[in-house]
Amino acid sequence: MLTSKVAKRYAQGLLDFTNESGQTATVFSEMKDVVKIMTESEDLRKFFLTPYIDSKKKVEVANEIFKGLSASSRNIITLVIRHGRENQLKNIAQEFINKVEDINGVQRVVLTTATPLSKENIDQILGSTNLVNANSKFDLIVNVKPEILGGYILRVGDQQVDASVRSKLNKVKKDFQLN
Repeated sequence: MLTSKVAKRYAQGLLDFTNESGQTATVFSEMKDVVKIMTESEDLRKFFLTPYIDSKKKVEVANEIFKGLSASSRNIITLVIRHGRENQLKNIAQEFINKVEDINGVQRVVLTTATPLSKENIDQILGSTNLVNANSKFDLIVNVKPEILGGYILRVGDQQVDASVRSKLNKVKKDFQLN
């Protein structure tokens, strides 16, 4: 997933600030809450994307929704809204989470399959590749997308193994078109 330069810059600024103030762990858990809220609330996303609502009203609503967060987290949310970047709020929070996990040595692993898999099957897939370091911590996300038809797509950081039926069919189709 591509992250915008805006999200990376805000996240890096927040990380620098939290490292200096010793609040990285607190803000890390709160940014997970921000991502969860922004993912689950379609109405909130629409509200933030509405151009004719002024930033003062958006800040008021955000302060009410996120009132349980620390001052640092509330301040970054307010700053983002005042600069007209509220459409990037979820991306900024996710990028901050990614940066903290990178510092802590956590690998992000995304496994996409056509159907839900058992724990044993997932462990077998992860064990069959050298992309996942068995000795390190990793954050596993399993997506189910029937359009890949079968097999799996394993993404670790910026590397990917595509063992899906769909990609194999596309390769066969391409070979037929070339010959």
